[in-house]
Amino acid sequence: MSDSLLSPVAPRPRQTGWLRAIIVLTFVALLVFFIFAAPAFATVSNIRSVLLNNVAPLAIVALAMTLVTRIGAIDLSVGTAIDIACLVLVTLVLHQVSLPVALFAALIAALLVGVFNAFLVTQLGVEPFLATLGTLFIGQSVQQLSSNGGQPVYLLSQKLPDGFSAIGHGALLGIPLPLWLLLLVALALYQLLHRSATGRSLRVMGEQYSVAQHSGVPVKRLTALAFILAALIAGIVGLILAANVKAWVPLSGNAYLLNAIGASFIGATFAPSRRPNVLGTLLGVVLLSFIANGLLLVGWNFYWQQVATGGLIFIVLAVGALRARHHS
Repeated sequence: MSDSLLSPVAPRPRQTGWLRAIIVLTFVALLVFFIFAAPAFATVSNIRSVLLNNVAPLAIVALAMTLVTRIGAIDLSVGTAIDIACLVLVTLVLHQVSLPVALFAALIAALLVGVFNAFLVTQLGVEPFLATLGTLFIGQSVQQLSSNGGQPVYLLSQKLPDGFSAIGHGALLGIPLPLWLLLLVALALYQLLHRSATGRSLRVMGEQYSVAQHSGVPVKRLTALAFILAALIAGIVGLILAANVKAWVPLSGNAYLLNAIGASFIGATFAPSRRPNVLGTLLGVVLLSFIANGLLLVGWNFYWQQVATGGLIFIVLAVGALRARHHS
């Protein structure tokens, strides 16, 4: 594998606290504005809705992306893993397969997306960007071909197995299950990336790939692990989508892709090390989700919300880049 394969990122200078303070103060100012401009913004029901319907699924996808960006790569096919998992689950439930089997098969299907990416990157030497872009296109074609050009598959008239709806709407100790799933994924990834020898190796791969190669780090195995786990984690969102909408809608998983990338890189910019990390990604997700919700409540249409989100990501990354240049 060549140095360019994973687009390694050179170590970046540490930043002082002023950038983090700017981000926090800007976010707080926006929250205050939304509280006064849209009284419904600060209500318990709205906050719960944002956490359940926006933060939880996006954060799971963004954490999957963080795992891959940690090694200096990117995964454009997380949406494909979401869609394939959703398709398999809905199809098996439609054919009255037991729920545990359907859930297991759906996660395995998502995992296979990661296996395919890992094969392209580690065995064929394809750049991660191009490999996952190819998987994205293949996944889109498969979905179109299997659905007569993109027709959704509904479960509205189907007798659903016990527990199916609970995946998206159930609760444990008063906390919705999607938030429990997010918590489990976040804790597991935090332990992997920040508290294990494997995490240290992944960090070295992302910062100095040549050093990792020549230091005995099993770069191919760890690269494969990152892509496979990322697809598996993204597949969890496919299960949540299926339970929420009682349907599979082709290409719906791609809606999370850009915000997942944005949240991961916002989190990296916010962190003192300027490397992708679990807590920073969660902060990026919360920031993007509540700003989008606030803009919706004050009357901005969807397209202007996308412009604002893109502008926010650009500003955060630009400030981080200027800070790094100042210290270089």
